[in-house]
Amino acid sequence: MQQAIFHQYPNIEAAAEFHCRSDEDLRPYCNEIQAQVNKLAELSFTEEELEYLATLPFFQDDYLNYLKDFKLDSNSVAIDNSGEQLTIKITGKWLDVILWEVPLLAIISEVRSSIRYPDASADDAIAQLKRKLEDFYNNAEGLDLSQFALVDFGSRRRFSKEVQQKVVDYLSENVPQFKGTSNYHLARTRGLAPVGTQAHEWFQGHQQLAGELADSQQLALNRWLQEYPDSLGIALTDCINMDAFLRDFDLRLTERFTGLRHDSGDPIEWGEKAIRHYESHGIDPKTKTLVFSDSLTLNKALNIYKQFAHRINLSFGIGTQLTCDLPDVKTLNIVIKLTECEGRPVAKISDEPGKSICHDEEYLSRLRHAFKIA
Repeated sequence: MQQAIFHQYPNIEAAAEFHCRSDEDLRPYCNEIQAQVNKLAELSFTEEELEYLATLPFFQDDYLNYLKDFKLDSNSVAIDNSGEQLTIKITGKWLDVILWEVPLLAIISEVRSSIRYPDASADDAIAQLKRKLEDFYNNAEGLDLSQFALVDFGSRRRFSKEVQQKVVDYLSENVPQFKGTSNYHLARTRGLAPVGTQAHEWFQGHQQLAGELADSQQLALNRWLQEYPDSLGIALTDCINMDAFLRDFDLRLTERFTGLRHDSGDPIEWGEKAIRHYESHGIDPKTKTLVFSDSLTLNKALNIYKQFAHRINLSFGIGTQLTCDLPDVKTLNIVIKLTECEGRPVAKISDEPGKSICHDEEYLSRLRHAFKIA
């Protein structure tokens, strides 16, 4: 997404905000989070990392040259613990704001974990993982798992860097269904496939970049194809909701994109809608892929797999329940979402009530009206 912004929107201003969906006070960790943010801003890409990125087919030379001197700016991150909950706002060029989300969420999660659960270890995580895998394979007994593709999506809310590394290593060595990770460092150092999709902010930003609000979703999809005509073809469907997305997902877009990602609402209902959409356009669903990534566990993924196996290609991105699942550790539901573009509000509605982050009710009303949402 940053490369697409680098080429298409290099001077656009944006703001993103942190939100804790869990009932837990994170204010006591404010100072340590700030210290880690300051350390993060000292880092830059190594030559070896840039050489690795150059081996991937979708990164271009001008963007990789830009990354040679790239550093995050800690001054763009405002952290405040004076209210009822920890607040964080990131402002600046969208080009810079976009790379804060994953490492900043990881920092928040890891700081909280190290202080609240100082005795928990990566060995505890692996023991828990072994129990879950045993249960998974027992529940899958007699089932053809040849189409079950498991991917690590766990960087943002990991218990610790060590836990994620050991979980990924264990899966890579012991689980034939494991196909890759969204963490580029682990992909590079472990020889794994780097796997990911668009996030909501790509669609949110276009709400203020389109001439008409109702055209923003199609603009986002077409600009993505402009940047990546032959790769990275999984489209996220729930910035507004699945029905609104499918109304915009015309035959040309349906043919061009290789698949869809689910991130809110009932996954079975969503998957059936996707298959019906492909069939209604005369497209064989077996030529497309559905990626499921909403609060998955191994057994939730298995239930989805039982519904859709051999009807359409499937992939399951599991995050928190892989990299922050330790005995007696309460998982934390935290997000960073785009809230402004060019000084004006943006929002997501999603297929699940409660996932929206927007302070402007009038704008939400306009958004619902533009996309025919009740």
